[in-house]
Amino acid sequence: YLKSEYQGCERTKGMQVLNLGREFKMKSMKETEAIKGYTNRLLGIANRVKLLGKDFPHERVVQKILVTVPEKYESKTSALEESKYLSTITLGELINALQ
Repeated sequence: YLKSEYQGCERTKGMQVLNLGREFKMKSMKETEAIKGYTNRLLGIANRVKLLGKDFPHERVVQKILVTVPEKYESKTSALEESKYLSTITLGELINALQ
């Protein structure tokens, strides 16, 4: 019951998914924020989208993190990119690599 009450009608669900997608796109990591905190914010959005019945692959979260981390992580992200490991890296592995 709670799930159906939270989701509402299909149109409402669609609007919620669009708004969550927009929120996800606009997120960026704060200079003083820890990787874990930033990841948790992104995963919170991803989980809300999934709760609404839409797919939200973790690869999308991985890509978002790689593109939006502050400059202080550049050497770590560059090393990951050069290792050609990015196509198979999991979210957990990325978090561990950046911490």
